[in-house]
Amino acid sequence: MEIPAHSNEASIRLGVSTCLLGKAVRYDGGHKLDRYVRDTLGRYFEYVPVCPEVECGMPVPREALRLVGEPEAPRLVTIRSREDHTDQMQAWGESKLEELAEKDLCGYIFKSRSPSSGMERIKVYNEQGMPAPTGVGIWARMFMDRFPLLPVEDEGRLHDPKLREQFIERVFVYWRWRQLAKQGPDVGRLVDFHSRHKLLLMAHSPELYKEMGRYVAQAKQMEPDALLPGYLELLDRAMRVKTTTKKHINVLHHLLGYFKDQLSSDEKQEFLEILEHYRAGNVPLIVPITLVNHFVRKYEEPYLGLQYYLNPHPIELRLRNNA
Repeated sequence: MEIPAHSNEASIRLGVSTCLLGKAVRYDGGHKLDRYVRDTLGRYFEYVPVCPEVECGMPVPREALRLVGEPEAPRLVTIRSREDHTDQMQAWGESKLEELAEKDLCGYIFKSRSPSSGMERIKVYNEQGMPAPTGVGIWARMFMDRFPLLPVEDEGRLHDPKLREQFIERVFVYWRWRQLAKQGPDVGRLVDFHSRHKLLLMAHSPELYKEMGRYVAQAKQMEPDALLPGYLELLDRAMRVKTTTKKHINVLHHLLGYFKDQLSSDEKQEFLEILEHYRAGNVPLIVPITLVNHFVRKYEEPYLGLQYYLNPHPIELRLRNNA
């Protein structure tokens, strides 16, 4: 699998809330170091740190902020002095978005529960001072509105194994898409991209995979400028759909069909028994995947050797050990 070196120009860049990297930029002069983000994911991603509050001109330490008003358009206000920093942050944010547009980001990790950087369920206070967890941080909303197809997550949700795998899988798919898009619209390259992601897409949404297949089949009749953006929208929709044990089992049965003339009866039986253990939750997804990869190497199955489903992200991240 083409995993870029951390230091070369093809690195996978992610935006990240600066405090998650251990930098003391919080309102209280502290940080919110997340060792998984910094030390584990940091081995594979090049981070572009952003602290909207400090970068828009607020000091460290500073008075704490909260969202006030309507959930769809709240104001960013200090808790004690009631100073409104909304316009200040939005003015900075417009400039920052232009800067980040040049960074080729493939995703963003936000700080949970932050009135500036929280991506969901942020408390918004009404006129009576009562909170409702229905808001989005000022900066997070600006970023997601500007880059709606970028994978985003917050560090709190990354502690959920399934959400973690889905986010990182989306990041790697988006990075591969970036490499394709940089080469310009070409039907042959798009067909190859779609083919190599076939089983991965099926594990997320068989219905959208079929729709994408129809799209690719009509690609030669499309305007070149519309070809890649249209496919990306479908790709994003598909990758947002959660995988399930049932869908993985359907894909794994599909994989078994590629070896119907090579596997011995014992090998087939072993594979089917492992699938049943996976269905029952006795073993994680990595177990049948490892066996399929063994068959791919043993029987030199060229098509499956190119399938990203079997190697969607670095195995060292152990993302399928809990699936």
